[in-house]
Amino acid sequence: MSDTHARIARWWDADAAVYDDAAGHAMSDPIEAAAWRRVLERTLPAAPADVLDVGTGTGSLALLAAELGHVVTGVDLSEGMLARAKDKATRAGQSIGFILARAEDPPPGPFDAIIERHVLWTIPDPVAALRAWRSVTRRGGRLVLLEGSWGGEGPFVQVADRLTELMERLQGIGEHHHAAYPDDLPLPLQGLTSPAPYLAAVEAAGWTRVRIARLRDVEWAIERRQPWPLGWLSHRARYAIVADEPA
Repeated sequence: MSDTHARIARWWDADAAVYDDAAGHAMSDPIEAAAWRRVLERTLPAAPADVLDVGTGTGSLALLAAELGHVVTGVDLSEGMLARAKDKATRAGQSIGFILARAEDPPPGPFDAIIERHVLWTIPDPVAALRAWRSVTRRGGRLVLLEGSWGGEGPFVQVADRLTELMERLQGIGEHHHAAYPDDLPLPLQGLTSPAPYLAAVEAAGWTRVRIARLRDVEWAIERRQPWPLGWLSHRARYAIVADEPA
């Protein structure tokens, strides 16, 4: 494992204890979970499909896919995150295979679909990762990226972010992560304000028929979990990017 990947793994190991506490991470709210299930129903092949959840984290997305009848394998480079995922799958009575590995080194498959949520921006070489995922996808298989404009969109983002930080401090609301993410890592997709670079990376990796849909139901479900106006101030555009492995 490279020094960069080792640093990333250590950060997520430390974050595993608090990751599910934040709105939009654990999908533990029934309305949010239902919104995400609907997204998976619209984007994944018909069940049962062999699905690889890359950067599975604490396994929230993998669990929802398994509930929908898919055969799911989850991959993550963080042992701390995988320990949480395995525990959640056991408690839910779901049989999910979890593998400790980098996103760029997926298991051989072949898989009918590759899914990821909030992961591609953490990868030093996203195009190489997307190519690696293609290599373990069946002909005619599918890619589903569930991402967002994490840097925010619009002219007043910085003002809204400062107000959010102030209100969270006043209300005693903790940080969404255990610490700030390292800002010296070479991460081309970090802090984006548009989905365009994601689309370009997917196309550069050779996936075809790239399409995008805004996930407004998910945005609403996450926003409503937070006290007003925090949900509104911290709002981020989210979208599903879907593409195909050529048949």
